[in-house]
Amino acid sequence: MSNVAVVEGVLERITYANEENGYTVARVDTGRGGGDLLTVVGSLLGAQPGESLRMEGRWGSHPQYGRQFTCENYTTVLPATVQGIRRYLGSGLIKGIGPRIADRIVDHFGTDTLDVIEDDPKRLIEVPGLGPKRTKLIGAAWEEQKAIKEVMVFLQGVGVSTSIAVRIYKKYGDASISVTRNQPYRLAADVWGIGFLTADRIAQAVGIPHDSPERVKAGLQYALSQSTDQGHCFLPQERLIADGVKLLQVDTGLVIDCLAELAEDPEGVVREQVPDPEGGDPLTAVYLVPFHRAELSLTGRLRRLLHTEEDRMPAFRDVDWERALGWLAGRTGADLAPEQRDAVKLALTRKVAVLTGGPGCGKSFTVRSIVELARAKKAKVVLAAPTGRAAKRLSELTGAEASTVHRLLELKPGGDAAYDGDRPLDADLVVVDEASMLDLLLANKLVKAVAPGAHLLLVGDVDQLPSVGAGEVLRDLLAEGGPVPAVRLTRIFRQAQQSGVVTNAHRINTGVPPITEGLPDFFLFAEEDTEEAGRLTVDVAARRIPARFGLDPRRDVQVLAPMHRGPAGAGTLNGLLQQAVTPARPGLAEKRFGGRVFRVGDKVTQIRNNYEKGANGVFNGTVGVVTALDLDEQRLTVRTEEDEEVGYEFSELDELAHAYAVTIHRSQGSEYPAVVIPVTTSAWMMLQRNLLYTAVTRAKKLVVLVGSRKALGQAVRTVSAGRRYTAVAARLSGRIPVGNIT
Repeated sequence: MSNVAVVEGVLERITYANEENGYTVARVDTGRGGGDLLTVVGSLLGAQPGESLRMEGRWGSHPQYGRQFTCENYTTVLPATVQGIRRYLGSGLIKGIGPRIADRIVDHFGTDTLDVIEDDPKRLIEVPGLGPKRTKLIGAAWEEQKAIKEVMVFLQGVGVSTSIAVRIYKKYGDASISVTRNQPYRLAADVWGIGFLTADRIAQAVGIPHDSPERVKAGLQYALSQSTDQGHCFLPQERLIADGVKLLQVDTGLVIDCLAELAEDPEGVVREQVPDPEGGDPLTAVYLVPFHRAELSLTGRLRRLLHTEEDRMPAFRDVDWERALGWLAGRTGADLAPEQRDAVKLALTRKVAVLTGGPGCGKSFTVRSIVELARAKKAKVVLAAPTGRAAKRLSELTGAEASTVHRLLELKPGGDAAYDGDRPLDADLVVVDEASMLDLLLANKLVKAVAPGAHLLLVGDVDQLPSVGAGEVLRDLLAEGGPVPAVRLTRIFRQAQQSGVVTNAHRINTGVPPITEGLPDFFLFAEEDTEEAGRLTVDVAARRIPARFGLDPRRDVQVLAPMHRGPAGAGTLNGLLQQAVTPARPGLAEKRFGGRVFRVGDKVTQIRNNYEKGANGVFNGTVGVVTALDLDEQRLTVRTEEDEEVGYEFSELDELAHAYAVTIHRSQGSEYPAVVIPVTTSAWMMLQRNLLYTAVTRAKKLVVLVGSRKALGQAVRTVSAGRRYTAVAARLSGRIPVGNIT
C-alpha cells in the first residue's frame, strides 16, 4: 500500500454518489491536458462541480476502470481561472445562477467575479439582464451557501451526507453546529432522513458516552419508530427491551431503567396491558405517544358514531326496500345480488359499516347503488380514497366528485386537519374506497371529522396487503365479535369470470396457482436467472406490451416488484426502464442527484409525507411526471396524478424516486391498465400470497409475470404469518378496560 499522496484538480462531474454513506465516484481534471480526467473514489461530501479540490489519499487501480485515486479527505479552494469560475458558478451551486447567467457574470467581471459576489454583491446589477431582485437573491444565496459550507465541513468530520447537512442547516440555521455537537439525538427526531444510527454516529464523534441514558432513550424511541414503519402500533415490552439491547449493545438493566424513565415522560412512551393476540397472558404494550392517542381516539369515536341516537339519514329507517331497490334497478339497469342488497341496506341504516370483497364481486356497483339511493333522498354524500388514482376511479364510477382523504380533510402544514371533531364535515354519508390502505393515524383523522349521526362506509379488499403506515384498520374493523357491521361479497359476476386477471386473482387468494397459458390477458415469461428476469421485465414493459397492445409505457404500464433491492428489484429496474423510456437526449434538461438522474418526462413518486408541499400536502406514494427542470432557479416541477403542479428545490430531490418500477407495497390503491411483475427466487423472503394478490389486482386489463415457476409457487403457498401489533380490535370490542396504563 502506497503512502498518502496529494492530488489537486477541478471537480468536473460526479458520476455516482451514495447519499447514505457518502461514497462518491467523480471525474477530476488535474490539468494534464488532452481532455484526460482522473477517476476519484471516496467521500467527497459537499464538493460541487467546478470547485478546485486539494485531495489526500492513495493511488490504486481498478480491474475495469484502470488507474484511480481514493480520496480520504479534501479541502476546497475557490477557482482562480475564468474558466474555473465559469464552471463553478454554472454548476447550480448558487440558487439563481445557472450556466447562462454564470457566463454573463464572468464575461463582465472576469477573475474578480467571486470577490465581487463576496464583498460587493450589489455590483451584480451591472451585468446585462440582472435586475435588482435577482441580484439580491444571488447575494443571499451566496451567504447561505457559505454558512452551509461551514456546517458541512463540521458535519463531514462526522460522516453526514450533503443533502442531510442542507436539511440540518434549514432546520436549525446558525444553531446547526451547536445542536449537532450538544444534542445530536435531537436530529433523529427533528430532521427527516436522519435516523438514530446517523445521530448515534455523530454522537460518538462528538464524544457522547456509549451508555449515556440520553443515548439509550433515543435508541428505544428509534426502535419503536422503526416498528411503526413495519406496521406495528406498539411493541410488547419484552421484545422492545431485547431489540434495545441488541441495537445499543448495553446492559439489559440500563435499558429497563431508561424505559421506565421514558414511561414517566408525557412525551416519551405509554405502557398499557393489552390482550395477547395469540390468546396467551396479557402483554405489556409500549407505544409512542401519538400512536396510543390515535388508537384511543379512533376506537372511542367509532363507538360513539355507532351508538349515537342522532341520524342524518332518517329517511332510510322505514323505507320500503322492495320499492327502493326496484326504482334503483330501473336507474342502473341491473338487479343487485342478495349480498349486495344487504350491503346497501347496511350502509344506509347503520352509522358505520364495512364492505369488503375481491375483484369482480361487484363492490363498485354496490357503492354506486348506495350513492344513487342516498342522493335520491337528498343526502349530502362525500366520497374519498387514500390515493389520487383511487379517488379518480371512484369519481368515474359514481359520477360524483371524489377527493383524496388528505384533500377532503384539508390537512395543513404540520399535519393538522381543517376538519375534525370541532369542525366536522358537512356530510350525511361519507364513503371511503380502498380502505385497506388507511393506516391508524389517517383513519383517526378521518373518523374525527365525521359528524355525529352521519354514516361512514369503508370499502376495501381485506385480503390485500395492509397499509404502508402503522395498523391494519380494515382488518381490525372486520374482527370477529367486533361491533362494526360488515358485508363480504364473494360471488364473482359472470362478465368478470371471462377475465383471466380476475380469475387468477381469486385462484391466488385461495392458494391455487394461476393459469398462465391460453389466456389473452395473463402471461408468464419463465426465466430462472434473476438478472435475466430483470432485463426481460424491462423489455416486456418498455417494448413488447406497447408494441402488441398499443399501451403507453409511461402512462399505462407499471412494473411492480416484490422488493426494492436486487437485480430484479424496483431500484435496478427503475434505472433500466428510465434508459428505455426517458433516455438522455441533447437539449433535454436533467439533474443528477445522489445516484439518480432526473429528466423532464420522468415518472416519479414522493417517498415521504410532506405536509408543507402542494395545497394539502404531498403524500408518500403520490405519483407524477416531471414537467419542468430549471437549472437557474434549481427547481424541478412535478404534475401529480391529481393534476397539481408541485415544485421541488434541487436540495429536496431525495424526497422523490423514479416510479417506472415501484414496490408492490407502494402500489396499493392504484390501478393500471397493465402490470408487469418480476417474481424471482432472490425475493424469496418477500414472496407471500397477499403480496402477489395485491400486485395482480392492480391490473385492469393485463398481467405479465416474469421469472421463476418455483418462486411463483412459493408466493401462492405462503400465507403471511406476520400479524401487526395493534389493539384496535380489542378496544372496539371492549376487551381493554380503561385505566390500564402504567
